[in-house]
Parts: sequence; structure tokens; C-alpha cells
Amino acid sequence: MWWRLTASEYTARKGAKNRLAFKRLVTRGPPPGLLAYEGKTPVGWVAIAPRAELPRLDRSRTLAPVDDQPVWSVSCFYVTREWRRRGVTVFLLEAATRFAARRGARIVEGYPVETRGDAPGPFVWTGLPGAFEEAGFIEVARRSKARPIMRRSTRPD
Repeated sequence: MWWRLTASEYTARKGAKNRLAFKRLVTRGPPPGLLAYEGKTPVGWVAIAPRAELPRLDRSRTLAPVDDQPVWSVSCFYVTREWRRRGVTVFLLEAATRFAARRGARIVEGYPVETRGDAPGPFVWTGLPGAFEEAGFIEVARRSKARPIMRRSTRPD
């Protein structure tokens, strides 16, 4: 819910209220993201939605729109500890791009964080540039040292 609410709304709904609001999003549909499974066990998550549904992005100077093109945004990931560094994030990015394309997206955008050395999982919840590059994304803007904006066209080359 972080990207879907203002800072004050998110803080006011912290905890159970945000979980309930997210559950309503899932129930109402369309899905706000995708899960990766190993057999029947969920091992990863990616949030994917039209950027217009994520108003906090527009309030960020660093992540403000690059242009007037409509885009879908990959806004966060979660990969279970035992499945990290095994390609799950790249798999999720590729699946999210296909998911968005089937719903009419022409551009998918992400906002990874550039780190110095290893960073704990909770600090890279928007992904790392290397995973985006491996999934075919290219950097299109960088307004801060640590936050590139990366895009991938959903049209075949």
C-alpha cells in the first residue's frame, strides 16, 4: 500500500488497516501483483500495476514521470531468504512484463536501488539494477545517484 497512498494516509492506516485495504485490492481485482512458486510453496512476489494507480510515485522528485507515456510500474519485490540470488527476481520481472502486456501495457518501468556491495533484502525491496538489466530493462533516467528509472518495451524487438 506504500505506493498507493500518501505518507499521512499510509501512516494513519499502518498495520491491520493497510493489510485489510490490500486484501480488498486482491479480492476486487485485477491482481496487484504476481507470486512465484516452487511447487506449491510461494517463494516470491512482485507488485505490478499501471503507474496511475501509484500516486506516491508522482510525488517523488526522484521517481517523477520521465515523459507523458503511459507506463506500468514494478514497485516492489519480496523473495524468501532461501530463494534469493537464484534468479527469482528476474523471473518475476519477466512474468510481470508479460502480465502487463496482456493488459495493454506498452512500457513497463521499475525503480531499483543502486547499492554499494551487498545489501540486506529489506533494503532492496524495489529491486537491483542488475536484475532489471538481465530482464531486458534499460536505464532511461537517473535523478539521484542511487535510483535509476528503468524501462522495458513490451513490444517485440
